[in-house]
Amino acid sequence: MTITSRSPRRWTLDFLKTEAASGAILGLAALLALVIANSSMAGTYFAFLKSEQTLQLGPLSLEMAVSEWIKEGLMALFFLVVGLEIKYEILRGELSDPKRLVTPVMAALGGMIAPGIIYLGVAGMMNGPVQGWPIPLATDIAFALAVFALVGKGLPSSLRVFLLTLAIVDDLGAIALIAVLFSDGLTWQPIALAVALLVVGAAWARQRAIPAPFWMLGFGVVWWLSVVGGLSTSLIAVAFAVIVPINPRGPECQSPLREAMQDLHPYVAYVVLPIFAFAKAGVSFAEIGLEQAFAPLVVGVAAGLFVGKQLGVLGFAWLATRLGWGARPSDSTWLQLYGVALLCGVGFTMSLFIGALAFPGAIDSPEQVEVKIGVLAGSILSAIVGAAVLALARHQDYAEEPQDEE
Repeated sequence: MTITSRSPRRWTLDFLKTEAASGAILGLAALLALVIANSSMAGTYFAFLKSEQTLQLGPLSLEMAVSEWIKEGLMALFFLVVGLEIKYEILRGELSDPKRLVTPVMAALGGMIAPGIIYLGVAGMMNGPVQGWPIPLATDIAFALAVFALVGKGLPSSLRVFLLTLAIVDDLGAIALIAVLFSDGLTWQPIALAVALLVVGAAWARQRAIPAPFWMLGFGVVWWLSVVGGLSTSLIAVAFAVIVPINPRGPECQSPLREAMQDLHPYVAYVVLPIFAFAKAGVSFAEIGLEQAFAPLVVGVAAGLFVGKQLGVLGFAWLATRLGWGARPSDSTWLQLYGVALLCGVGFTMSLFIGALAFPGAIDSPEQVEVKIGVLAGSILSAIVGAAVLALARHQDYAEEPQDEE
């Protein structure tokens, strides 16, 4: 397969289509989890997620709870795809053009700074746990794009690209936070062996084509070593993505990176993320009183997502244009950009993932319940208000068209 000059744009559009469509399945999975967690099947649901399961491969054995297998196992595939996506966009896609980067990158930085400040402010006033500040920093690209797809017909396509680019930078920031904050208590021998295997794999890939089974085996080995070493599997998955070659091995060959993306992306979008949402979104409201519903952790996370994200994204985007460093997405208005900024407050899967790292423990522990309530509240509010603002901006744009033509 020959890569043409139009390939990056087609690749981005295919990515957008898959992510937007998977958002509906994510929503259904989360809704199903909430229904089951508040039904007569709640006991079975939570007991299954807490049950220990063992993976035995000859002399090698690994035992974790089902919820941990989902978080450390299935989500490693998600971060592998995220790593492949980031590498592709930096080398071939939207992030390869510095002129297109300034505004969404600054908006992404603002969208990580402001939510953390909002959370810490709430935690300080309400005596809440300060370690929850990274939770509202994340954006769930699948949900955000799904909501945009529902109301974005007729809006400038540049807004979709802006949202995608911002989300990619947001993913980079989230991965960096995970590396810095949630990788303590490490066992260095297996981690050093995993790093050595990555170096060997990178050198081998530069010299000759590696068959797909070897890539799969290599990923399985470094994943195992990262679990044994206590390193977040999200980091090793991204590191593995870095060594996957992006250039095709011949005129009729496809890029190994793009081939891996095409093979893995649908499974991650339609299987891995919905399973994670089903495992993490279930929260029982039966024993939740007003005190826990408005606990500092809940209010801090919800306020960080809904208030912090929109202030940070829109504020830093405005600052980029004001300083002349960047420009507003082409053919867009500030009201439309404000709607996109609101959608960035849909944290959901990434926020739940970081919440599980920030407050390790049982999935129905008080802290985990409060994380779920805060993430769901902030994400749902951001999605509803963001969709309403974008719908209003679209109708206003239509109403103004005749005046522009005159």
